[in-house]
Amino acid sequence: MKVEQFQVMQEETREQYILHVIGELDLSVVPQLRAALEPVMNKADKALVLNLKQLKYIDSTGIGIIVSVLKLRDELKAPFFVKEVPSPIKRLFDLTGISRYLTEGTEAEA
Repeated sequence: MKVEQFQVMQEETREQYILHVIGELDLSVVPQLRAALEPVMNKADKALVLNLKQLKYIDSTGIGIIVSVLKLRDELKAPFFVKEVPSPIKRLFDLTGISRYLTEGTEAEA
């Protein structure tokens, strides 16, 4: 079984900070995701978008990071979106109940 290397690719547009989360998001790589998020998660001038298209797996620690970012962005009254959530990950979000708090953007919106 091949283990996917975790990566976070960053992109910035006039209106958004976009982080492409790639591979498997678990306890061992949370510091890497946190390091990518820290420079932009407190900036309310643009929307923060997590593109999850290439996310293969997420554990409870990864979900916890997303919830933390969601709460912070809500306090800042700053937009936060998830985009291109794979079906198995979306199902997990539905089962854990966080789907109702996440705004899923389309290509045009997010």
